[in-house]
Amino acid sequence: MRSAVEQLAAKHREAYDGPSADATERQHARGKLTVRERLDVLFDEGTFVELEPLRRHRASGLGLEDRKPYTDGVVVGWGEVHGRTVFVYAHDFRIFGGALGEAHAQKIHKIMDMALAAGAPLVSLNDGAGARIQEGVTALAGYGGIFQRNTRASGVIPQISVMLGPCAGGAAYSPALTDFVFMVRETSQMFITGPDVVQAVTGEKVSQNGLGGADVHAEVSGVAHFAYDDERTCLEEVRYLLSLLPQNNMEMPPVEPTGDPADRRCEELLDLVPVNGNQPYDMREVVAAIADDGEYLELQERWANSVICALTRLNGSVVGIVANQPQSLAGVLDIHSSEKAARFVQLCDAFNIPLVTMLDVPGFLPGVDQEHGGIIRHGAKLLYAYCNATVPRIQLILRKAYGGAYIVMDSRSVGADLSFAWPTNEIAVMGAEGAVSVIFRREIAGSTDPVTTRDLLIQEYREELMHPYYAAERGLVDDVIDPAETRRILIRSLAVLRSKHAELPRRKHGNQPV
Repeated sequence: MRSAVEQLAAKHREAYDGPSADATERQHARGKLTVRERLDVLFDEGTFVELEPLRRHRASGLGLEDRKPYTDGVVVGWGEVHGRTVFVYAHDFRIFGGALGEAHAQKIHKIMDMALAAGAPLVSLNDGAGARIQEGVTALAGYGGIFQRNTRASGVIPQISVMLGPCAGGAAYSPALTDFVFMVRETSQMFITGPDVVQAVTGEKVSQNGLGGADVHAEVSGVAHFAYDDERTCLEEVRYLLSLLPQNNMEMPPVEPTGDPADRRCEELLDLVPVNGNQPYDMREVVAAIADDGEYLELQERWANSVICALTRLNGSVVGIVANQPQSLAGVLDIHSSEKAARFVQLCDAFNIPLVTMLDVPGFLPGVDQEHGGIIRHGAKLLYAYCNATVPRIQLILRKAYGGAYIVMDSRSVGADLSFAWPTNEIAVMGAEGAVSVIFRREIAGSTDPVTTRDLLIQEYREELMHPYYAAERGLVDDVIDPAETRRILIRSLAVLRSKHAELPRRKHGNQPV
């Protein structure tokens, strides 16, 4: 028995160490950690449990029969992050370039099934070269199994994709099906067709990073939610994100004790937001002012900048923030910002995270490009997401809330539980200048002093239809509040709504806009 145990230990060491010291050096030379080093950063010390470390492929031909390394290029198992169970699969680029074959895929399928059955988050550490060409169609079938499980787990357990190397072709669709995508600059790329194919077909010459690097997907495509300069920082941020999420859709997000008083007044808000609706400010400062200790995690920070989507805590409880950003396009809703906010609303609703929507929106972005690009259906995505959400929802109107954008941004009429407004709010079909130009076009044109007449009519319109208490008088806003009291009022309101129970009509699923 002792001899057998020694032989077993030697096999486990071989599986743990990987193919060779040279392969490890090459991995480090690329600026990347090995798979084991990544797992050490992700999990609490000493908690990772590996499954099937001695698994080998059964393929033959094209030289595969002579290369049968343990793990088959992927490490799977579970461990703890901040004391809570998290499942993982992680490619080992040192073995077959992390390429997926039959045995490799079966290991991933098994751990995905276990994560769903256990009701715990799944993290994938992606560093693979796609399908293993030598195994042909069986490798492609392996990806199909992953996609099916991604879809089945969607909205049931949090799924996080961490891109730590190349991800090309059909393999890129698995991260796109998950809830969050992390990328590392210079070392990770995602694309359907590589630079060589692009150049051959279109004549466009582009590098791998220029085609599908972290900055491209964080700023241009919106595929990546987060981008970092190094792997350790990236994995630490994954740990932080997990601390804000529930284990599954049947649980609430974890509550963390805070020393930030629930009744703290936010006096800085009285000076932060200008009364002049045309003057910009940084909505992130408003979010920081009301959040516990000023901390929040913004998703897709560099894409669709006219809207902010963030996770934060209020009195220790996790809250999702959707807010217009007046510093970018005056905070308008356009194709990309509507899509960004819609997916975030769906995420929060799926995982029992209450929503606070902060409005300072002049409307939807006008233009031929927007109309031809489908702003109607993209704006409808956000409307659908809010109307479909059953979590506690609070609307907060800071300044402008005009037209359809006011309705879409979680107004009382589409199901917000509570609506509050600051005394600088302006809720209307459109701005006073535009409204007067439409309603009184003939009067202004026929006046002996059109400029003065227009100014008087604008003032009259504002006083009658856009004063800060107009909506409150009609029950469309629950109260007009002191901005400095915003944090206290939100916390008390969310506490009351914590036991909210709402059910949607029985159906297989809705047919949401795409």
